[in-house]
Amino acid sequence: MSDMKIAVMGAAGRMGRELVRTVHAMPGCVVAGAIEPPGSSGVGQDVGLLAGVGELGVPVTTDALEVVAKVDGILDFTAPRASVEFAGLAANARIVHIMGTTGFSDADEAAIRAAARHATIVKAGNMSLGVNLLVAVTRKVAEALDADFDIEVLEMHHRHKVDAPSGTALMLGQAAADGRKIALKDHSVRSRDGHTGARNRGDIGFATLRGGNVVGEHSVVFAADGERIVLSHIATDRGIFARGAVKAALWARGKGPGLFGMSDVLGM
Repeated sequence: MSDMKIAVMGAAGRMGRELVRTVHAMPGCVVAGAIEPPGSSGVGQDVGLLAGVGELGVPVTTDALEVVAKVDGILDFTAPRASVEFAGLAANARIVHIMGTTGFSDADEAAIRAAARHATIVKAGNMSLGVNLLVAVTRKVAEALDADFDIEVLEMHHRHKVDAPSGTALMLGQAAADGRKIALKDHSVRSRDGHTGARNRGDIGFATLRGGNVVGEHSVVFAADGERIVLSHIATDRGIFARGAVKAALWARGKGPGLFGMSDVLGM
């Protein structure tokens, strides 16, 4: 089979450049397209030069429709509105869409599910192997422990992150809720301020920190009287997310339409 032709959406950003470097270095795929929004300083430049891997002959463009029509898959760590638009284009082209964007609304999620009837979408709040193992372990621990153990999800990211809690924190909270067989939306506590009263039994709390250049830190705390279990993952290099995304694209090629997660890619 020929190398998979991959386009990077938001190619001039920090994550976009990391994705370009990873695609360029990984066997079985090539950088075949690069997208930036109108007004971006990256438009018109060679994406390889932007990413520091040398000239690739792939200019950054604003025409997503043209790019999607000539590639096998797209890597997308952009913004909810853009990702929903890209999902529609991927559906029309019947290609692979790897989606690492977070912060979707319920309407966005519905649009993505609709696109997955024709596109092969792998969507995850975090593409790293370690985080997805943490998700699986969180589900198992929550299943094993009763509500005497309070569950709190803590996360910290760099100062530029715009959504909170992080997509990974929500993945972990959902895993804990699945383990407990409860609906996260009915037990989620996103903030505490002022005189809140005692903690409700069975709630899953979220705490968010922002600062510096932190790539991503997540912990799930199971706290009972006299003991705590703390499960943690610390990311120091966003390359782990890029490598996971490219591996997901190669896995998804030829799979057919559907909405998948990293647990499918990793066989967990």
